[in-house]
Amino acid sequence: MTTQIHDDPKNVAAAERQMHLRALAQENEDRADRLRSVAGSRFRHVQYVTISREAGAGGCEIGQAVGKRLGWAVYDKSLLDQIAERFRVSRMMLDLVDETRSNWVYDVLGTWMDRQIVPHEKFVAFLGRTILEESKKGCAVFIGRAAQFLLPRSRLLAVRLVASEMYRIRKIMEREGLDEGNARRWMHAVDEGRREFVMRFFHHDIADPHHYDMVINVERCGAEDAVERILTAVSPPVSAHA
Repeated sequence: MTTQIHDDPKNVAAAERQMHLRALAQENEDRADRLRSVAGSRFRHVQYVTISREAGAGGCEIGQAVGKRLGWAVYDKSLLDQIAERFRVSRMMLDLVDETRSNWVYDVLGTWMDRQIVPHEKFVAFLGRTILEESKKGCAVFIGRAAQFLLPRSRLLAVRLVASEMYRIRKIMEREGLDEGNARRWMHAVDEGRREFVMRFFHHDIADPHHYDMVINVERCGAEDAVERILTAVSPPVSAHA
C-alpha cells in the first residue's frame, strides 16, 4: 500500500519564494558579469554599499551621509513605502514584520483573521524583489534588511557598524527620549529581531565579521570618520605613480 505525502501549501509557497529570490539574485550577478566583460579592467568601482548596524550605532545617519556625498540613492525604511505601493499592502503592517522576530501565530492565524496582515515570508519575497529592482536603477546605499545577501557580492562594499552597549544606549535615549532601562530593552529587542530575521530567512549570522568588508566601531572613530572610511573604500585614492 502506497502512502501519498502532500506538502503543506504554505511550505511549498515559501520554498517557491526562496527559489525566486535566488533566481533574481543570480540574474543580478549575471548582469554584473556582463558589464565587467564589456568594461574590462576599467570596471572596478563599487556599485552598492550595504550597511548592517547594531541598534544605536548610527546606521541611518551614516548611510544617509555616505549617499549624499556620493550622490547615490539611499534605501532605508523608504523601502517599506515602495513595497506598500508596489504590492498594495498596508504600510503599517510592514512595520510589524520589518527586521523583526518571526511569530508563527501572527504569520498563520493572523492572516486568517485579518487579510491585511503580511506574513514574514511574504514580506521577505516582496523585500528581495524590491531591493533587486531598485539596484538595477544605479548605484545605491542600502541600510539593513539583509541587502548584502541579495545583491551581487562582487559589486558591493559590505559594512558593519558596531559600538559598545552603553554608547548605543545613550544614543537611543537621546534619539527616542527613553530612560536608560527602556532604551536598553529597546536596543536588545531590535538587535535580536534583526539577528533572528537574517538567520531564519538568509541563514547567516548577522554579527559574523566574515560577512563584511569593513567592521567599524563608531564609538572609537565617530560618525564622521566612519563616513570617510566608507568613502575611501568605495573610491580609493589614485596612486601618484598610476
